[in-house]
Amino acid sequence: MKKIEAIIKPFRLEDVKNALAQLGITGMTLTEVKGCGHQRGHTEFYQGNEYISDFLPKLKIELVLADSQVEEAVNAIVHAAKTGKIGDGKVFISTIDEAVRIRNSERGELGL
Repeated sequence: MKKIEAIIKPFRLEDVKNALAQLGITGMTLTEVKGCGHQRGHTEFYQGNEYISDFLPKLKIELVLADSQVEEAVNAIVHAAKTGKIGDGKVFISTIDEAVRIRNSERGELGL
């Protein structure tokens, strides 16, 4: 099993969800986050004063999938989230040793 963490621009969420749904993947966790990287933030004005916001709003999508689903899911996320501009985000993949469904104690891929 693998955990996929994708950091994306907020306005790309529906496209990513739809792309994953076409693969039959509907379960995910979504967190609103802020981050910085090559995009470097932006300048804003508040009450006539200019300030630089280093951390920009992003969304973090987390999924745990069977190994056989990972490549398709990552490709779907990248394709749906990509705008071709700086700040499109990142996808991280890590190994999950075990999953347990709390409701009925199913383990492994059954617990997904």
